[in-house]
Amino acid sequence: MHPQRAALGAGAQALGLALDERQIDRLLAYLDLLLKWNRVYNLTALRDPADMLTHHVLDSLALIAPLRAHAGGRALRLLDVGSGGGLPGVVIAIGCPGIDVTCVDAVGKKAAFVQQVAGALGLANLHGQHGRVEAITGRFDVVTSRAFASLADFTAWSDGALAEGGVWLAMKGRRPDDEIAALPPAVTVFHVEPLTVPGLEAERCLVWLRRAG
Repeated sequence: MHPQRAALGAGAQALGLALDERQIDRLLAYLDLLLKWNRVYNLTALRDPADMLTHHVLDSLALIAPLRAHAGGRALRLLDVGSGGGLPGVVIAIGCPGIDVTCVDAVGKKAAFVQQVAGALGLANLHGQHGRVEAITGRFDVVTSRAFASLADFTAWSDGALAEGGVWLAMKGRRPDDEIAALPPAVTVFHVEPLTVPGLEAERCLVWLRRAG
């Protein structure tokens, strides 16, 4: 049995998430790939598997229930900006099979890692793309980021990738009131959702934004 299996199962349960065995297996396989590639490619500063599970996998899983509620069973296209080692993009692709996820990163080895994960785990709904978000040509229903940039920069840089009627979803620590105040009039925050991550003694929240008007 995988050493992190019980902790992942307990964490998912605490988040109120129903994950099947295949999803649990894929999340653990992703954690193993992250650990393995991290030794060479420095995808994350964390080295301990238990810390990576809490700070990366469970933290990203906290996004799944709100995202499922937003999708309401619809097939959506999602862009994860500055995805790094695929957080939260890979976790979303595993937890929400009906969402087509593209992870974009300006660092080639990070985009290559996401492509490797997609192949290794058989995730047809996951794509790694190397480049800057400003150069993305597709349109996405949801554009997400985790610890990527200020809300003003995140929305400005990715505006061209957001579909008509789409939403931005930014994972933040404590409620970023200063960043919200600095947003231009063209962008509006319509919900700030507090998140509780099992085992993480830190404030987390989800900022939902859309174009004004």
